[in-house]
Amino acid sequence: MSQISSDVIRGYNDTIILYILMEEPSYGYEISKQIKGISDEKYVIKETTLYSAFTRMEKNGYIESFVAEPDSSGNGKKRTYYRITDRGKEYYKSKCDEWEITKEVIQKFIRGE
Repeated sequence: MSQISSDVIRGYNDTIILYILMEEPSYGYEISKQIKGISDEKYVIKETTLYSAFTRMEKNGYIESFVAEPDSSGNGKKRTYYRITDRGKEYYKSKCDEWEITKEVIQKFIRGE
């Protein structure tokens, strides 16, 4: 099974991450696991790519981070979680609209066999 080139998908990493955060807040490892699973392992996001996306999106106001304490039973550890903001939801919608146009344009340059 082949994987998608990170160059091809780079401009849509934010969209992918925001899609996951639309459901509920989450943390880095869990988000990367979901991306791998949802894409049927065709896209595996690198940790550095993921965390630089978090930093950029937080700076732009698309997500916000918070630290969650371990549960009351003492299991787990402190984790930084991320949640989407209203501004992030608007950005996600604009990237989805952009994707529709992108697909339409690129499709004109794909030759069928």
